[in-house]
Amino acid sequence: MRVLAFEDHVDIEALLISGSVKTADLSFEQRWNSEDALEHIVRVRPDVLLLDHFMPPTTGLDVLDAVLKAVDAGRMARPTTIVAMSSEPSCNDAMLTRGADHGIVKHRVATLDIWP
Repeated sequence: MRVLAFEDHVDIEALLISGSVKTADLSFEQRWNSEDALEHIVRVRPDVLLLDHFMPPTTGLDVLDAVLKAVDAGRMARPTTIVAMSSEPSCNDAMLTRGADHGIVKHRVATLDIWP
């Protein structure tokens, strides 16, 4: 499973490991800012896309909108699972409304039932 996380402060792979997710079964990459987000998503072709909301230079919501627009235009395939993982629940709700599949406070991301 290919996982791409956009998070600027918290080591998401460490969160997954501490939550007993078997990361050996994952191809994991974390981007520490949202610069060139679409290019990284196209390159990695993640099965799981993890988006923080507050992530310079843009937001996870903006990245989600760009992904869905690119998918609609046929420029990329949609990741199987898109997870909004802000520390602020209202930001996750906004991404869920726009088309994310899951919304969870980032420190609980390992509890999602999506991990092998």
